Amino acid sequence: MTSFLTYKTFIEEGDLVIAYMSRENMTPLIMDPKLTYNNKFGTFRHSDMIGKEYGTKMPSHNGRGFMYLLHPTPELWTLVVPHRTQILYMADISFITTYLDLKPGSIILESGTGSGSFSHSLARTVAPNGHLYTFEYHEERAKAAKQDFEKHGLSDLITIECRDVYKDGFGITDLVHAVFLDLPAPWDAIASAKAAFKQKRIGKICCFSPCIEQVQRACASLNKHGFVEIKMFECLIRNQEVHTIPIYTVKDAVSKIKVQQDKKRKRNEEESSNSKAAKSPKIKQDPPNLYVSKTPTEAKGHTSYLTFATFLPVLDDEVEIIDR
Repeated sequence: MTSFLTYKTFIEEGDLVIAYMSRENMTPLIMDPKLTYNNKFGTFRHSDMIGKEYGTKMPSHNGRGFMYLLHPTPELWTLVVPHRTQILYMADISFITTYLDLKPGSIILESGTGSGSFSHSLARTVAPNGHLYTFEYHEERAKAAKQDFEKHGLSDLITIECRDVYKDGFGITDLVHAVFLDLPAPWDAIASAKAAFKQKRIGKICCFSPCIEQVQRACASLNKHGFVEIKMFECLIRNQEVHTIPIYTVKDAVSKIKVQQDKKRKRNEEESSNSKAAKSPKIKQDPPNLYVSKTPTEAKGHTSYLTFATFLPVLDDEVEIIDR
């Protein structure tokens, strides 16, 4: 079994391998010596992959192409996970993980689990001594996510429960350092989330909402329940494509024009006299290159709004007042 928390060198039967053809073309494979994987690059036998090192450039059996055999990571799993729901991607995952101040040993509450993409990154972040409590109201999705966690060696770090948190709450009090809510109506779960925080230390909460109306209601509920530093962010991705262009001096430009003119003149002479043209002069030295970048015509846009807030610790005198 392949663990997402440790790295192994050689591929064994039953391991998870990420077959990498290109940045847009990857697929997960469970190693079974009886199976064969086929794609446009050819035929790949699992028996040929077993025993190879992770990272190997694997040629197809019929020699038509190749692919790379990669060790699974939360980043790669996010790109190949079977979508049971809409998932979070690394632009949001990295931002949320940082802004919630997560680190090894942190205890975090997540709702809902969905396809488990974010859960894998959370588990790696809080390992080895932290823990993730994740809740999913859909029974089949919860079972599928639990099976993934067990196969990927994360079951000791993740407790998953099928639960309607709107109706039943989280059933956790005075325990977690951070809360992440990916729910249609996060405002209905904020009261229960507040009780789940460690009451005598500062905590962080994040609500993941695709619509601005959800953000408005979530902010109102956070403010009502005493959360402070309420902020909303939106992560937008704009890639930069880097390539090179030649830098011509005036002399190089004149020489290039002369070469083109000579080629054109000799081609015309060859067509008229049907004689062999002499070799054209060439630029003796290639011009230096300049690195430039440009943005693509299309860019990935809005995924969801990220609403963050801070939970303030309960003071001892407040506890006494509550007890009275």
